[in-house]
Amino acid sequence: MHDASLAADAATVARQGGQQALARALQASRTDTLATFGAYEKALAGLRVPLRAELNPPLWELGHIGWFQAYWVQRNPQRERGVRADPDTPRGPAQPADADALYHSGRVPHDSRWMLPLPDAPATRAQLQRQLDATLALLAEAPEHDDALYFFRLALLHEDMHHEAALYMAQGLGIAIDDPRWAARALPSPPPALNLPAGRWRLGSPEAAGFAFDNESPPVEVSVRACEIDAQAVRWGEYLSFAEAGGYAQPRWWAAAGRQWLAESGARTPRYLRRDGSRWLQWRHGRWQALDLAEAACHLTHHEAQAWCRWAGRRLPGEAEWERAALTQGARFRWGDVWEWTSSPFAPFPGFVAHPYREYSAPWFDGRPVLRGASFMTQPRMRHARYRNFFQVGRNDVPAGFRSCAA
Repeated sequence: MHDASLAADAATVARQGGQQALARALQASRTDTLATFGAYEKALAGLRVPLRAELNPPLWELGHIGWFQAYWVQRNPQRERGVRADPDTPRGPAQPADADALYHSGRVPHDSRWMLPLPDAPATRAQLQRQLDATLALLAEAPEHDDALYFFRLALLHEDMHHEAALYMAQGLGIAIDDPRWAARALPSPPPALNLPAGRWRLGSPEAAGFAFDNESPPVEVSVRACEIDAQAVRWGEYLSFAEAGGYAQPRWWAAAGRQWLAESGARTPRYLRRDGSRWLQWRHGRWQALDLAEAACHLTHHEAQAWCRWAGRRLPGEAEWERAALTQGARFRWGDVWEWTSSPFAPFPGFVAHPYREYSAPWFDGRPVLRGASFMTQPRMRHARYRNFFQVGRNDVPAGFRSCAA
């Protein structure tokens, strides 16, 4: 697929690109960050959002992006040491002076972010521009080796992650994002499933040149059983047969945790969907619209994915099965339409060593599932077949769906 090859090129730039390519990518990422923030400004009076676990104040998000880049690049005296840098080494002074108290996500509790004396939008934009200018100046002087470029790559991908979060927060708030790059696409009718033989697979990022997230390493050799795996994500047309058959009201399809989620949430349909006679409507861009049944089923919890699989006599793939198919089946294995829930818990590979940004992985090794792939809201630079995403089982604000396996 042409789109897939473009995404692969962008991901290669993000993880292996040199100074000039990274400079262009950092500027492109910031352009998208500010464009999406502009949509928030137009839609939200005073940029106010309700205090909910799945949201952050837009001004806090914007300031945090710039703070993160400055903290790990400009203020980091060991930035050229890459993963060997001491995260506790004293930092240079923050600009503004209270930036750490405002934007350090590891130290600023989530609910307190609504009460912080944040700079206004013009001041925050100006600060981000100064931070980006300083980052680009340092990048121009950086040695062309992986250690010296590590924190520039980390800052780029961190901003890309927050851009996707801004897009799915906009969905939840009813904010229209008109850029067609972030629109869901129709999938073809399901192709035949792929049959993969039993074998060994080296799970995780190989120890090679370039950037990798700490939870991708060190790679581990695993046994993978023979399986039949869907060639693409499950579409609404397939998923909603379960809902129309009363699946949300039939406990036998749901695990105990899923039944508890149903009871607590009151869910009877997927998030952002409702039935209008014989039609399904989707809440998108702040209004109800006809649902395209050919799009990948999206904004589903892990519970909903598991329940559909039980109903259909299928199961969720493990992450090794998913990664093996993605990297050996070429274009026959379509991915990147939605984040895909797997049956694998988010856990460290044997020999795991946390990178300097210690808050990234290790605090979340709590059994939540791994998601693989990417979504239509994901920046192409983030679309990497070995990337391990992770969310709690009950999250349905994230653009996540699934594919299924058998035997």
